[in-house]
Amino acid sequence: MQFDLRAMASFGVAGNFTGHLEQAGEARDFTNVKTAEANAPKALFPTFMPKASSAIPDYLSVFPFDAYRVIFPDRQQNLQIEPEMAIICDVTWERGQVTALQPIGFGASNDCSIRKEGARKISEKKNWGASSKGFATNVLPIDRFVPGGILDKYRIASFLVREGEVYEYGEDSAVRDYSYFYQKLITWCIDKLNHQQDAGPAEHIHEYLVAAGCPTRILISVGATRYTPFGESHYLQKGDQAVVVLYPEDVYAKEEIIHRVKRDNLEEDDISLLQQMIV
Repeated sequence: MQFDLRAMASFGVAGNFTGHLEQAGEARDFTNVKTAEANAPKALFPTFMPKASSAIPDYLSVFPFDAYRVIFPDRQQNLQIEPEMAIICDVTWERGQVTALQPIGFGASNDCSIRKEGARKISEKKNWGASSKGFATNVLPIDRFVPGGILDKYRIASFLVREGEVYEYGEDSAVRDYSYFYQKLITWCIDKLNHQQDAGPAEHIHEYLVAAGCPTRILISVGATRYTPFGESHYLQKGDQAVVVLYPEDVYAKEEIIHRVKRDNLEEDDISLLQQMIV
């Protein structure tokens, strides 16, 4: 499936895998954020808006996606892979409100993040310019975004390749184990797209969307997995390679995926692969 990411608004879901925010040192940012349930995501944050406007922060109009590299941010040090699944959704608008999201495709995403103190908004740590994020070129079609559909069998794995050695970076996790998924996630996203307030680390994203011309297609990175002990304690360096893989567990075992990463042999029609050099 082929899509024009430059025409889409893009977002990320914060806190959709239990334990990730604590590992990333960001849980305290959400201390005052009230959620309907203890395991609910904390916020929907923007990473790119397809149209510049005085109502949208300037940095959000810079296209951040690159399927092949991450440009290390100037004067920053603590950079981590955020291994995720992202979904592409068609958006229905009625009288200035989002009324429906229809997921049509999914792929491997690196919602790469700077770990830094003092950022007012989540998005300030996400889009630092061109080539600051990643989305796989092999986007797979979604048959049904409900239990029993294609996504039930997919898993997310991620790796850091450094000086020829392969390290597991995020825990190998089933997509179905996101805290909010399927219709529950869609309902939550629609509410946030329409009603999320500019408070704490969150932003008034409905204002951005309207200023961007009410885009009819968006990309949502559904949330980062928990880190392995290695991933939690190791930041990216220039010369590293970040790898995020979405693979069907009924076709490939975890050990085969690791073996294929070591051999650089992961190109398959049923795998969504993202490989980015850190430069």
